[in-house]
Amino acid sequence: MMPLILAAPPGVPAPRMATLASMVATALAGAALAGLVAFMLMRRWMSAVRQAIDDLRTGRSEARPAVPLGAMGEEVQKALNEFDTLRRRMDAADVEWTPETLTLALANELPGAEIIVVSNREPYIHNRAKSGSISLQIPASGLVSALEPVVRACGGTWVAHGSGTADRESVDGSDRVAVPPDNPSYTLRRVWLSEEEQDGYYYGFANEGLWPLCHIAFVRPIFRETDWQMYREVNEKFADAVAQEAREPDPIILIQDYHFALLPKMLRERLPRATIITFWHIPWPNAETFGICPHREEIIEGLLGSSILGFHTQFHCNNFFETVDRFLESRIVRETSSVIFGGNSTLVRPYPISIAWPPAALARQKPIAECRVAVRERVGLAPDIRLAVGIERFDYTKGIIDRMQAVDSFLTEHPEWAGRFSLLQVAAPTRSKLASYRGLQEEAQALADDINARHGSHGYRPIVLVAEHHEPNEVYELFRAADLCIVSSLHDGMNLVAKEFVAARDDEQGVLVLSAFAGASRELGEAVIVNPYHTHAMGEAILRALTMPEGEQRERMRLMREQVRARNVYRWAGQMLLDASRLRKRERIALLNERNPVPAVPSNA
Repeated sequence: MMPLILAAPPGVPAPRMATLASMVATALAGAALAGLVAFMLMRRWMSAVRQAIDDLRTGRSEARPAVPLGAMGEEVQKALNEFDTLRRRMDAADVEWTPETLTLALANELPGAEIIVVSNREPYIHNRAKSGSISLQIPASGLVSALEPVVRACGGTWVAHGSGTADRESVDGSDRVAVPPDNPSYTLRRVWLSEEEQDGYYYGFANEGLWPLCHIAFVRPIFRETDWQMYREVNEKFADAVAQEAREPDPIILIQDYHFALLPKMLRERLPRATIITFWHIPWPNAETFGICPHREEIIEGLLGSSILGFHTQFHCNNFFETVDRFLESRIVRETSSVIFGGNSTLVRPYPISIAWPPAALARQKPIAECRVAVRERVGLAPDIRLAVGIERFDYTKGIIDRMQAVDSFLTEHPEWAGRFSLLQVAAPTRSKLASYRGLQEEAQALADDINARHGSHGYRPIVLVAEHHEPNEVYELFRAADLCIVSSLHDGMNLVAKEFVAARDDEQGVLVLSAFAGASRELGEAVIVNPYHTHAMGEAILRALTMPEGEQRERMRLMREQVRARNVYRWAGQMLLDASRLRKRERIALLNERNPVPAVPSNA
């Protein structure tokens, strides 16, 4: 380093000049030291930024040592977060989601993570047949049909209520059975419930209380204190089972539906490091409606035990925020779509559920022409009859009565279609213990008989009502045989029947008549959208569907099929799991920052 030489100006004594030179030298030395410190910190910071960018580019997820950021660094970190979000959005939009894609995403983003699924209904039921043999049944459940392909791809454990008459005989000593039976890829852990527990938890609080409350189906919700106590006890029983199944302290737990509103909080207490994703498969009503529930605060607090809480649509997310704001002392952060409560943060996101693409049942189907002939012969309809199908469970939220009344209106207004059109209504009996469900089936049968008597003739029935469970391959055959599918839900979270019909029509023909109050209407706008409460308009929608030119049918069906293909069930699961991955990374970084405080940068640097 060159020596510092200062020439004394005229009139300045040499001793004073020496003192001044010493002060300047000291200041410069201090500045050099501060600069060196700042340089080392900046070098370390830049290295961390480069590493963060490289991690984003390659998808690495391992935690790294905390680094000092400062104001400038925080801005860069914010930009990195925005870049991360944009990259993942692009990934979700561009990637063709398949079981293989989902498996790869899990391997990259959540390597070694343990996945546990919790639902009331199990994906496989073992029943004892009259002959004494054990038969296997796949339940008629939208939840199961959506989630089962995902769990096959992810592996892990599915915890559910063992409801089959031979379920206990089919498990090992730990109440586990490997499924699917033909090609096991995950474990089913069964939880046993007494009849009293089922009556209170499932038929009582869940389906006489929460179900009509959330669907706003104008069926009065019933809330009994004994049902509520049983609901809490069963949620505790499932919490214990999940904790037993967890091999790691930080599993990813996917909780399904309104049967387990209290479970997230219970699991948070047992497994504080778990990433808990709760998906609410039914609508969430507005705050005023939900306020009817006498246990509203406890239900909301239970759900806020989740790391991520998912609904089908943004509309339902907004309703949930409104409900939290009305009934709970908490902080809602709109910018991040999260709720801060009790020191925990819950992300609230829309994840529109869908079906597997391509559907497994489609691979076994005969050509469209053969399906049309086979179905008409089987149900006793003329070969040239124009056919509408309705397929669901016997549930008052599905608008089955309204659909039949629309057929009545259609044939009354357009009698020339009598003998040329029929509705094949397939409805699987369900929840027969509840009077409202038994009454619905009786009412539907009486209405079908009345319409057939007024509009039918010898050998012709305008409405063919089949109250039986149909397997997926049978359902897809019906879809392929139909000219139109009517989904007239009075209120639905999503409704997968609409998407299954679209997936079944690889001939790009057929018309979907879809209720505006089903979540699917927000994605399948090319359907003929109807108000199921408007009987006359529903009848006219049937006429429009029957007379729609093939070219228009093809154009609409192509757009809907592309939507269902791209936004399939693997994408649904992938979005939730990628959000869980980001959440876990941020939690690790926050923990490292707590353990490694940021050193202060000298103020004169």
